[in-house]
Amino acid sequence: MRRLTLPAVGLLGLAALALTGCQSPTAEAAPADPNAPITIATLPVGDDPTAENPIEVFAELLEESTGRDVEITDVPDYLSVVEAIRADHVDIGIMSGFPSALAVNTGEVDALVAFQGDGKPVSTCVVLNDSPIETVEDLEGKTVAFADQASSSGYFMPVYMLHEAGLEQGTDYEAIFAGGHEGSFAALQQGQVDAACTAVMLTELGAPMFPFADGEWRAVGESPAMDIQGAVLGRQSLDDETRKLIQDGIAEVFSPENAEALGAYGAFAAAEQTVDPDGSSFESFAEIAAVAGVELKDLK
Repeated sequence: MRRLTLPAVGLLGLAALALTGCQSPTAEAAPADPNAPITIATLPVGDDPTAENPIEVFAELLEESTGRDVEITDVPDYLSVVEAIRADHVDIGIMSGFPSALAVNTGEVDALVAFQGDGKPVSTCVVLNDSPIETVEDLEGKTVAFADQASSSGYFMPVYMLHEAGLEQGTDYEAIFAGGHEGSFAALQQGQVDAACTAVMLTELGAPMFPFADGEWRAVGESPAMDIQGAVLGRQSLDDETRKLIQDGIAEVFSPENAEALGAYGAFAAAEQTVDPDGSSFESFAEIAAVAGVELKDLK
């Protein structure tokens, strides 16, 4: 397994591609190379030096399952994952529901596998234990931290939760984007915001993914569930053999016995998987995306 970081010049090239979607590469599958590594674009996951990094655990398991080497390329954000796939720089990326829907909607990225939702609330807003905020409605007039504008659990779902409570972004509360869940938590710890909206799953994982100890924080509100938790996205030029090899490998890797080792990806291990999901599977995200002021075409 190799780990790389996409250089700045590469990111600039991908950003240019994002602005000129019509110039994206044509999806023509090249013949399979049985010795070629499977390449993954990913946002860094897990910063605890004493624990195994979830993406590295995933890569090792995928190597065992497929018999192929796996190469990880770190990129800074969700858009860079999508553009790396669109530009044939990598084979696959793993993302949550909304970024997956945005990517699939470009028509230039395939969903190889979708992880179905479990019917449980996705997001909540966290406040410090001594905060006067008790309900979602109490966030009116407050400053709320979100992870990233493309984050399912750290933006889309909590914004929809606030909308359902009658609170609109920019009118009833001030939103800041912290660049990730960790940044949201840090802003809350430092008193820069009144609440940090995040994934319920992260609050359950505890340290180091969630930095607050019992008694230091409270959860305010719960968002609806999502039909699709996330997806493995693939470049359209994947040859049929590699495509099936990856899909079979995903089925083996994301199994209940691997849930604990996969850390932040563990929720996918218990989820029902759909191979080659139809684009209509992501249509339920459109209403929520509209509430957040994002159209599914925005990644083109």
